[in-house]
Amino acid sequence: MKSDGARAAVRKASLLPFVFVMYAYATGGPFGLEDMVTTSGPGLTLLYHLIIPFFWCIPVSLVAAELTTAIPVEGGFYRWVRAGFGDFWGFLAGWWNWSASFLLAAAYAVLATDYLSFYFPAIVGWKHHLVSVLIVAAIAWINVRGIRTVGAVSTVMSIFVLLVVAALCVVAAAKWQHNPFTPLVPPHVPPFQVFGAGLALGLWLYSGYEQVSSVAEEVENPRRNYPIALAIVVPLSMATYFLPTMFSLAALGDWQKWHTGYFSGAALLIGGRWLGFAMTLAALITNLSLLNATVLTSTRMPSTMAEDGYLPEAFSARHPSYGTPWIAIIVSSMIYALLAQKTMVQLLTIYVWLRAGVTILTVLAAWRLRKTQPEMKRPFRIPWGRAGLLYVIVAPLVMSMVALIGSDPFARKWGPVPVLLGPVMYFVLRAMRKENASEET
Repeated sequence: MKSDGARAAVRKASLLPFVFVMYAYATGGPFGLEDMVTTSGPGLTLLYHLIIPFFWCIPVSLVAAELTTAIPVEGGFYRWVRAGFGDFWGFLAGWWNWSASFLLAAAYAVLATDYLSFYFPAIVGWKHHLVSVLIVAAIAWINVRGIRTVGAVSTVMSIFVLLVVAALCVVAAAKWQHNPFTPLVPPHVPPFQVFGAGLALGLWLYSGYEQVSSVAEEVENPRRNYPIALAIVVPLSMATYFLPTMFSLAALGDWQKWHTGYFSGAALLIGGRWLGFAMTLAALITNLSLLNATVLTSTRMPSTMAEDGYLPEAFSARHPSYGTPWIAIIVSSMIYALLAQKTMVQLLTIYVWLRAGVTILTVLAAWRLRKTQPEMKRPFRIPWGRAGLLYVIVAPLVMSMVALIGSDPFARKWGPVPVLLGPVMYFVLRAMRKENASEET
């Protein structure tokens, strides 16, 4: 476990920067949803953004609020699952989450470089990968300096993005001339494209509200501030996705043209050159912000698992000045950089499988701990009694099953691979730990 000196060195974040860290990780901006419009249709896309939260991020947020206030420890949901179901399932929650972060962080680095190449067309091929690596390195340096630095960067970035998105909404609302819900779905397309691909993208957009629990010990008064942050961020995230999409469709009506990065084109058509430039800059900043928050939250998994003996002890090493798990940050960032040569679609279709596994274990941990440790103090409790507890478990389970069954063929083929790798790694690492222990004796 960490020494008292290492704990004292951690510089904690107050409520406001923590709100923006959570917003940066879970949302960051509306960018990335554009493909939903052409694959699922404008009407179904808008309905997804009204419905998915009630089956995904809202129940998960209620679970995260209860368990963070009950067990506000570093590692968050990994240690909740371990407390509820034991070492094996706790390991899977941590391993799957860490594995998912490889894909997610790499995708954000690729997207950030894609937007940079809009201004600098020469960034192609090996230059594109090199820029992605440099971006990862810069974000790693910020994260080594701790959650206060990450929070300050997230706050500045998020406020800028929100101001630009708000400007788009105001200008587009004044030019409303189309029904944004028409057509409901694209005509003559395969069902898995309408429902599976769009739903998987929606789960990605509304994932991660329990993730920030991994830095609970680095937040001032987490029992108070975590539920407050969730109450602010969840509706803000829904508005960030729904409003600019609705207003842009209402102003332009060109749903067939939507693709990754289209918000920049929409802003150009609706508000002119300067709004288009600001929106492109906001998209770049959003991906940097998402990467920044992902590195913060995900690198606490290997460090915490190392403290529990599942990974090499070096991962738990704390920086002498900042108290951060700097070895875990650097090693994770090296993996992000290696994967940053893949495309976003390749990375995210596999990510959804890992994310679903972590989310299912997290919500089930709430039920398990209610049963095994009913006396545990829970300053925040999931509302509506047994009905509320049933809701936060069943809704994500149903949504996960629908999304995975309806996913595209590539995801169905490769998604289970990293999921099944988790149990293999558990037994391999356990055997190595036993061998090391026997050699020491």
